[in-house]
Amino acid sequence: MSVTDEFIKSENLIMYKFDYLVFIGRFQPFHLAHMQTIEIALQQSRYVVLALGSAQMERNIKNPFLAVEREQMILSNFSLEEQKRILFVHVVDVYNDEKWVKQVKTLVNGVIEPNSIVGLIGHFKDESSYYLRLFPEWIMVELDSLKDSISATPMREAYYRGEIQTEFFPVGTIRFLDEFKNTEVYAELQRKYLIDDKTNLN
Repeated sequence: MSVTDEFIKSENLIMYKFDYLVFIGRFQPFHLAHMQTIEIALQQSRYVVLALGSAQMERNIKNPFLAVEREQMILSNFSLEEQKRILFVHVVDVYNDEKWVKQVKTLVNGVIEPNSIVGLIGHFKDESSYYLRLFPEWIMVELDSLKDSISATPMREAYYRGEIQTEFFPVGTIRFLDEFKNTEVYAELQRKYLIDDKTNLN
């Protein structure tokens, strides 16, 4: 039996609790607590579905990175084998819980196999995490201890001041943020941040 056959056999013997674990977030930017969550999800599930929030084609100082850029940023932190097990759906902002939940379910159902065991992984960090309760048909995997429950808001603010807080980011994110700083988009975001302009970039 070849090494490849041995690997495939060992992969098939892994008993995952879930077929898919859904992880909802904006990942603006992708930090160590996000990465820890995905690593835990990959241990428990065959696939992880990342539902990227605020996925409409617009940028502002709260949502600086487009969905495709966030996909690139996230995947750069994982091996090729792990990347094959990470799926993405793009969730646009809908300020109505019922419509938003329907959108998330429809998108997720579009990338999973029928009759799968699906769970939702997340961390109740504050009152903004209430949405985790809106999917009762998905088995909840609640995480207690993450990397100090870090928030991306102060990381973005530091980034607009020209600082990449490397202690909070995996290597792929650091590389992405460093390269993004050289773009005209970053310069425009930085300008808006300095005058507290929350409107979208043109």
